[in-house]
Amino acid sequence: MTEKTRVAVLYGGRSGEHEVSLRSAASVIRHLDRDRFEVIPVSIDKAGRWQRHDLRRITQTGDESLSIPAESPEVRLAQGAEGRAALVGLDGAPARAEIDVVFPVLHGPLCEDGTLQGLLELTETAYVGSGVMASAVGMDKDVTKRLAGLAGIPIAPYRAFTRRAYERGDISLDDIAAGLTLPVFVKPCNMGSSVGIHKVKDWADLPAALADAFRYDVKVLVEQGIDAREIEVAVLDGDPPFVSVASELNPQAHHDFYSYAAKYLDPEGASVDLPANIGAEQMERVRALALRAFEALECSGMARVDFFLDRKGGDFYLNEVNTLPGFTSISMYPQMMEASGVPYPELLTRLVDLALERHRTRQGLKREFVG
Repeated sequence: MTEKTRVAVLYGGRSGEHEVSLRSAASVIRHLDRDRFEVIPVSIDKAGRWQRHDLRRITQTGDESLSIPAESPEVRLAQGAEGRAALVGLDGAPARAEIDVVFPVLHGPLCEDGTLQGLLELTETAYVGSGVMASAVGMDKDVTKRLAGLAGIPIAPYRAFTRRAYERGDISLDDIAAGLTLPVFVKPCNMGSSVGIHKVKDWADLPAALADAFRYDVKVLVEQGIDAREIEVAVLDGDPPFVSVASELNPQAHHDFYSYAAKYLDPEGASVDLPANIGAEQMERVRALALRAFEALECSGMARVDFFLDRKGGDFYLNEVNTLPGFTSISMYPQMMEASGVPYPELLTRLVDLALERHRTRQGLKREFVG
């Protein structure tokens, strides 16, 4: 019998999106093909400890959101043999689990911003998703927009600046107001899931919005608000990449925009049109822009690419590129793939296969000069 591929599903993390990750991981663990994969659940708690968990216990509970039992053994990631990695116990026990690939199901800083990917590269571990550069760039909304602009992808006007520049007076409220009109959105540059985002309708409210955004990041952006529809597209790597049909998010009236609460706390926070109710020409336009953004950032594996569609002018503007999108049962990335003909279990299998293929390619590169 063919040996199963050992997949370490890594979840939790130290970001403000920890709880979202627990829900995503529960869904991924439940849907990975047990005929092909041996699943090893591994979490990172809010203190940064890595722990290995009993899959049988997780499977028996069937919870929509995973817990992180304190009694689970603490582990570290180490380089293994023959292109594999290994999970090594820290309590002196001889237990050592060889793994073929890591499936990161983490969101936010220290998770999808290139830091984790750098660790996986150092241990020569195969992993699902984009590499260090694309992960870091995709997490930084400011740098994403800069690269998108160079690639000819439309972006809304915005100002980005650091806390240090703001506090020493290099950026004034008048400077911000001079180039933008109300409403504006204030966003931490390196957060996801709408954490720390505020819609500002009165300039008097801008300082408070900036103060809250700076609680989550040392750099924020203030972006021109657009009377727009929210359109999303899923991209799956390959040769060529596969681009899904677009979907449209419709936040309910009691949510001013698609906030964290609308996404995760309110089951009726938003409705979804899948596919989006747009014309055939607009559909092809936004799918082409999504692929261009995926390639401009040099993404690997997958990405969800989000756009604003101006209600008046009909133009698309890039919002952000999410290199590790949510994988909960109601997350849009798997839903868009499902609607485009790629069921959830097949999607997970293809992502693991892409990770292993990328790892083999990189392992074959020369690291020393050969004259």
